[in-house]
Amino acid sequence: MGDQKVSPEPEEQESLRKITNTLAMKNEEISNFICTLKQSLDNLEANSSRVQDELESEFTSLHSVLDEMKEAMLTRIKQERASRTYELQNQLSACSKALESSEELLELANQTLCSAETDGFSQVNDHFLRSCNAATLVTMAPAFRLSLKAKASDNMSHLMVDFSQEREMLQGLKFLPVPATPEIQVSECQVCDNTVTVIWTLPEPDSKIDHYILEHRRTNHEGPPRIREDYPWMVVEGIREMEHTITGLRFDTRYITFRVKACNKAVAGEFSEPITLETHAFNFKLDSASAHQNLKVEDLSVEWDSSGGKVQDIRKEKNRTNSPMQSPARSALMSPKRAPTARPGRDRFTAESYTVLADTMIDAGQQYWEVRFDKESKAFAVGVALRSLGRFDQLGKSSASWCIHLNNWLQQSLTAKHNNKARTLDCPIPNSIGVYVNFDEGVLSFYNAKTKQLMHTFKTKFQQPIIPAFMVWNGSFSVVTGLQVPSMVQSGQRKNSGTSSSNASLT
Repeated sequence: MGDQKVSPEPEEQESLRKITNTLAMKNEEISNFICTLKQSLDNLEANSSRVQDELESEFTSLHSVLDEMKEAMLTRIKQERASRTYELQNQLSACSKALESSEELLELANQTLCSAETDGFSQVNDHFLRSCNAATLVTMAPAFRLSLKAKASDNMSHLMVDFSQEREMLQGLKFLPVPATPEIQVSECQVCDNTVTVIWTLPEPDSKIDHYILEHRRTNHEGPPRIREDYPWMVVEGIREMEHTITGLRFDTRYITFRVKACNKAVAGEFSEPITLETHAFNFKLDSASAHQNLKVEDLSVEWDSSGGKVQDIRKEKNRTNSPMQSPARSALMSPKRAPTARPGRDRFTAESYTVLADTMIDAGQQYWEVRFDKESKAFAVGVALRSLGRFDQLGKSSASWCIHLNNWLQQSLTAKHNNKARTLDCPIPNSIGVYVNFDEGVLSFYNAKTKQLMHTFKTKFQQPIIPAFMVWNGSFSVVTGLQVPSMVQSGQRKNSGTSSSNASLT
């Protein structure tokens, strides 16, 4: 009988398929690792050439400095030698001439004495006169006017050098060490007023450190960075001190992760262990599904649209099924204990309630946000409302809302409103208003956002969660969220705590 092929059993096929897949994956890993090794070899060659060139450059620079110093010192020696040689040669020439003149006079004096001894007495007077004349010439000889002290020293020891210390220093030259890894001092880092100050130290002092590089990344996860993050690392370079303050932040995430590394002239060290700082801030978006049809909502900005109410909302049914308080973005950012509020069974605001709500409720803690508005708006209001606020209700005209109201219709006025009661505020109209809520203590305060001057405070007891609320008629405004409670506001609230409110009639 001929050979017959026996096909493998299904279990064997599955086992073989798994082995094949595993082997294929292993082969791919090995191939990737081979590519990595080849890239490492190329990098090693390039990096070796780079550091070798830099070493050559450094030594060339050092040789150049030494050559310049050598030339300068040799020039100094030559100048000193030339100056002293000139002085000594002039003195030598003067002395030689004086000696020659003295020898001639000495010869003349000797001849005069000899003549006086050999001639007769009759010639004494004549010899005497000659002797006197010779004595006078000897007295006036240059030799008697010369200083027999050298005008310049032949000692050049003051231009000697001793390079023993420098030689030891040069012999001690080594490759620049990699800087140590900094350690971020979590307990000393500060998060306040929309700024973060990060402070770090080194295990031991290092005079070779040139600067530091700080990286930070926003995240919604506590703890060390994850492999996949929605936000990239932001880099701050050239930091000279062991601390840095980051300003102008918008805390639209719950945490910020930091890491820092030290750099010397040649190389950077390893990054520090990353630390994650919690950033207490209130974030929300405007819920367009709750907005009056005359309000055009784009992100955190609202403009009056006079034609909006005349156009039939073809998405009406869809908006009914999608609760205006359930924002996907809100769900991603809120803390675990908090849930999006809802206005079940209600449509958007209508009639003269030109209102839009936030997509996030407040049910605990202290929160702060700011609103920039067009002061030329016919009417504008900012405040908070309960979830039970009716779709026809205007802010401040029911017990379910509290607000500051700007009226530019007929006569300009700024009032605090609640439960259809109003109190005129005697303060300048700011360009932007800061809103502070302390839910647990029942405090709602409004500030000049720029100066942090208190404009008005409501004191009440919030029986339900509240929602940031806004109204505009023939105007526009924009909201700034992701803000911490400013220190000036916190200190002002502490100062005013325990005192009775002057606005109790509106609470």
